[in-house]
Amino acid sequence: MDVWHLLIGRPLKAREAESEEIGTSEGLAALSLDALTSVAYGPEAIALVLVGVGAAGIRYLVPESLAIMGLLAILVLSYSQVIDAYPQGGGAYAVSRDNLGINASHLAAAALIVDYILTVAISIAAGIGALTSAWPALLPWTVPLCLVLLAIVTWLNLRGVGESARAFLLPTVVFIVGLLAILAWGFIHPHLAHPRSPLPAAPRVSLFFLMKAFAAGCTALTGVEAIANGVPLFRKPRQLRAKRTEWLLGILLGTMLIGIAALTIRFHLVPGGPASLLSRVMTASVGRNWAFFVVSLAIASVLGLAANTSFGGLPVLASLLARDRYLPQAFAIRGDRLVFERGVWVLAVGAAVLLVAVRGNTQALIPMFAIGVFTGFTLSQLGMVIHWRKSKPRGWRLRAGLNSVGAAATGVATILFIATKFVEGAWVVVAAIPLLIWLFRRIHQYYERVGRVLGVDHLPDPVAPLPKPLVVVPVTATLTEMTRRALSHAASLSDQVIAVTVIFEEPADSMSVRDREEQLQKTWATWNPPARLVVLRSQYHSVVRPLLRFINTLDRQATDRVLVLIPEVVPDGLPATLLHNRLGSVITRALRRRTDVVIGTVPMHFPPGDRT
Repeated sequence: MDVWHLLIGRPLKAREAESEEIGTSEGLAALSLDALTSVAYGPEAIALVLVGVGAAGIRYLVPESLAIMGLLAILVLSYSQVIDAYPQGGGAYAVSRDNLGINASHLAAAALIVDYILTVAISIAAGIGALTSAWPALLPWTVPLCLVLLAIVTWLNLRGVGESARAFLLPTVVFIVGLLAILAWGFIHPHLAHPRSPLPAAPRVSLFFLMKAFAAGCTALTGVEAIANGVPLFRKPRQLRAKRTEWLLGILLGTMLIGIAALTIRFHLVPGGPASLLSRVMTASVGRNWAFFVVSLAIASVLGLAANTSFGGLPVLASLLARDRYLPQAFAIRGDRLVFERGVWVLAVGAAVLLVAVRGNTQALIPMFAIGVFTGFTLSQLGMVIHWRKSKPRGWRLRAGLNSVGAAATGVATILFIATKFVEGAWVVVAAIPLLIWLFRRIHQYYERVGRVLGVDHLPDPVAPLPKPLVVVPVTATLTEMTRRALSHAASLSDQVIAVTVIFEEPADSMSVRDREEQLQKTWATWNPPARLVVLRSQYHSVVRPLLRFINTLDRQATDRVLVLIPEVVPDGLPATLLHNRLGSVITRALRRRTDVVIGTVPMHFPPGDRT
């Protein structure tokens, strides 16, 4: 077994794909952590806006959280319907493609790709941020810790979605149970908090200010769509398991959001400083004891592991785009572990670049966050409205009405995101999405052109034999077994074979160019192969240029084809490869763009026992 398979595991057979499929609990760990762990920064994002009018502004945190919970309920119900209507996955992209047209589907796909990369970066940064909040001594190591955690998550996903979900299940359970227990304890034992004077009445603020806080808190809803995008990852019955996971996500996320908001007001907590708002809520609830540190470690773990949501979603989305010819076809190919490996690598590299650029700072990423996913939310909701109007199943009016409300709410949130966060970093997303759409179209145009040239979807013309080609075999001045093999293959293909060698002046050689040419001609005549030898002289130490000039000057009939048959050594292993000049590869690259020449190789393999 090679090193790569030692790292990611043995190759899986196609019939073993079921072993990598996931159930409801595993789906919660694999596809829901992004949404669940957003409680670590979503409520704090709201609070940071609210305290802009003073500490009393925090009183609006519960109403804002209730509004977000209402939108969460709409999204959960809507994506449950998407799961039923589009069990092949793809989420907003699939819905938009079928109901809103190509342009809308491109917008949805580009927005989701940007969001998936940002989700990985912000999840990793938030996870390490939670770790450094509990252990401040680790703060100088933020970026290296981010990259190490990203490498671990990438490695687990290259081993398979099922394996990563099972690996994340235990910390997910500890996070959910531990955080809910601490929140409950905070309500039952409020005396643990330091006595404080009552908060003053909430100040009067504008509707725009409240909507700005609402938009900031909507970052807590990112990841709700991931389950609908990854339906094919579930075990049968896929739709039922995916919907159960979606409903469980909604219940848990809503409970955590309102619990954190209520305890923030109860304990008069204000965001700011090195400790996160969630860390302060936990400290006020149970103190800095073993429970605090166990749950803090679990939160740090699952915040980082929340990146797994994107690793479950983006590769599937990229495979759908590749099948529709909007991304390179390689994105639709599964690797040895039945994973869409190219999507995993693109996601990992993109997130690594972002983490290094912002030095692992969560707050630097938040202004860019959520625009992409809420664009997808809006398009998905609009597409479902049209879907119900076209299909008209029983109760379609109620379903369409629900999706209409969701589309309006998420559309307003998207506009608010762009308006309020543009100069803070949202411009990066606004610029990246059109670039991705342009890239989709250019790739599609290329595949359309290739399809026309190849005659895809058309029956080819009848097969007719071609005249035998004129075969040119580049050989060295030293006749070897490799020369014999190449000429034998050439003779089997044509009765017109020309062996070409290039000689040039060697300052340290006692023989002149003329003498070496005469000696080679005599040796050739003695050997007498079924090929004519042509010796080219060159003033420069270049084989390729004289060979190209010779091919250009060949006097051949219009029906003749030129086949350049290149003998090439295939060493056993990388060290041996470095010991050969790879001249055959150089000649191949030089001739590849020629439309009047066919290139072939005659490989000579060295068996393992013959290593030098």
